[in-house]
Amino acid sequence: MDSSWNPERLKRSTRSQAVKHLPGGMRFDPSQGLRLQGWYREVASRVFRVLKPGAFFLSFASPRLVHRTAVAVEAAGFHIRDIFVWVYPEGRAKAQSLARYSPVADERLAYWKTPQVRGCYEPIVVAQKPPEGPLVKNFLAWGVGLYDFSQRLEGGRAPANVLASPEVPFLPPIFFVPKPSKAEKGPGNDHPTVKPLALLRYLIRLTTEKGAVVLDPFAGSGSTLVAARLEGRRFVGIEIHEHYLRIAKRRLEVLSSLP
Repeated sequence: MDSSWNPERLKRSTRSQAVKHLPGGMRFDPSQGLRLQGWYREVASRVFRVLKPGAFFLSFASPRLVHRTAVAVEAAGFHIRDIFVWVYPEGRAKAQSLARYSPVADERLAYWKTPQVRGCYEPIVVAQKPPEGPLVKNFLAWGVGLYDFSQRLEGGRAPANVLASPEVPFLPPIFFVPKPSKAEKGPGNDHPTVKPLALLRYLIRLTTEKGAVVLDPFAGSGSTLVAARLEGRRFVGIEIHEHYLRIAKRRLEVLSSLP
């Protein structure tokens, strides 16, 4: 949403309702994806360096740029194992009418809009650092590299890579998780992309044992760290903005005070 890493600037730009320039979809620059890929390869390389053999790297992405994310992660040395999909019902409409941008009124534009549909899912790149030898031996040596298929994960269903609506009987419901409520975010949590604890707790249970260390290089307001603590895992969180760091610490302090 913004490449300056400035949360205040991002808030101002997303709050504004005035049309000051062409919408993002109409001024799309393909080089944006290439820049992201180069930068994210460096990020993934640093993550790769500190993970145990066989450990998983789960990376949320936008549908439009998930291929760049996956290529960057693979170029850093990871194996791409899957793409999970988180589906949510609160997708925001993004398309805009073209009439306001056309210098000449044209009835042909009445029902045409920018190529942006309502976003209702996020892909999650599931990557794995190459194991040392067979997966079973790697797991016994390092405690990572396999999935936990315990029945407690999804009410008896085996884990799937699309987690959809409960109305779809053959898919587990865990990935059809609403975005976090204000109560779940905690007071003063104004981070723009807070993830739901239910989803993060599921992913942590699926890929780690109790007592494992969970690394989040973009901790934000601390949802992954809170989920890790709730699931009995240790964690390392990294966050560039002190404002969000304070929110994460506050959420963890509240959690620590609970019985």
